[in-house]
Amino acid sequence: MGFMAIDLLADIWRIDVDKEDFKGVYGRGKILNEDVILFKPLTFMNLSGEAVILIVNYFRIPLEDIIVIFDDMALNPGKIRLRDSGTSGGQKGIQNIIDLLHTENIHRIRIGIGEPPQKDAVNYVLGKPDAEDAIKIQSALDNAAAAIRETIEHDFHHAMSKFN
Repeated sequence: MGFMAIDLLADIWRIDVDKEDFKGVYGRGKILNEDVILFKPLTFMNLSGEAVILIVNYFRIPLEDIIVIFDDMALNPGKIRLRDSGTSGGQKGIQNIIDLLHTENIHRIRIGIGEPPQKDAVNYVLGKPDAEDAIKIQSALDNAAAAIRETIEHDFHHAMSKFN
């Protein structure tokens, strides 16, 4: 979901995400006249923090300017939740980011994908959703992109009040 959200933002704002470094791929551009970096870690998902900390340190990105977007099986498909801090909720990728940045105060957008029908969570997360869920997930991705815009226009707390 995070990669799909980055791809959507890149398409909307015409930002090429094609530079490979920091254990990931990224692109720099502007959203509403604000400088942004769209970043997709290429580490294993559980080690996302290894890539995030490299790009954060290199570009000296303030922690309050980071927004992590990821899938959440605890949310129904099509739902999004914005949080400005807190635990990982068991999501290993965000936990690795929290551990390496030494803070739970990381803005995040969780995109619901629902529970896997079987016990095979890995294939469920990496697989394609069914047609009905795909429509809901696309709506969630659109809302995530709108939440990013709202954050840049106002701030993350304003986006939280609008999209939660």
